[in-house]
Amino acid sequence: MSDIGRADAVDRLEELVDTVENERMPVPVREVWAFGDVALGLDPIERLDVYLTKDVLVRDDSAAVDGTGGKDGSSERESDPDAAFRDSHGIAGVGKSVRADWAAEFPDYLRANANGHAAPEKCLAAHVLEGDEPIHLEVCNASFEDNVTQRLRGAKLREDYTQLLDPRGVCLWVDGTRSDEAFRKLRESELALPTLSAALEMLGMDEGEATDAARELHTWRESQEGATVRGDVV
Repeated sequence: MSDIGRADAVDRLEELVDTVENERMPVPVREVWAFGDVALGLDPIERLDVYLTKDVLVRDDSAAVDGTGGKDGSSERESDPDAAFRDSHGIAGVGKSVRADWAAEFPDYLRANANGHAAPEKCLAAHVLEGDEPIHLEVCNASFEDNVTQRLRGAKLREDYTQLLDPRGVCLWVDGTRSDEAFRKLRESELALPTLSAALEMLGMDEGEATDAARELHTWRESQEGATVRGDVV
């Protein structure tokens, strides 16, 4: 797959933020970050790394919907969107893990995990990504900076550095506010960020461990193709 020119990558980030900002999402989204190669000033880049901070859906704020894509309240099962979407789409959890009105408006983006339950990270990826574009999406309820620390701790405990989250990130959008300055710095390659191993050393790794971790994470990233998504809950 061909690399992405820097200008095109930043344009794509702006389109993604537009989608999050202007369209109903399966769960509330609080932050959008770009991290990794695009934050380093590389041109072109192999893959675009994006991080979304979402809320866990505790109480669905949807209007009444049925399970067939309508919102007019005509279905006798409108009070139970979970049952309605299990009937119509074979996916459980609508109205519990993802918004019912989002599923009714965007049924083609509804995705399930291996247990047949609506998966917020997969639904978000289906909505904001296009086809098989070379974008990796990380989705978590924790903020980017908090999750960098959590994932570092978990990766060290499991000795699996592919679970690391590259700490070199820039916040593009938070709680409805876009950072025009962040986009400008991305376009003009103004961000001065360290190598991955140096960034990991700043988080407390010793030099040898940071070098090994960076190598393992780079190898994992190079093995990824097309659009990919990974979700976790902290």
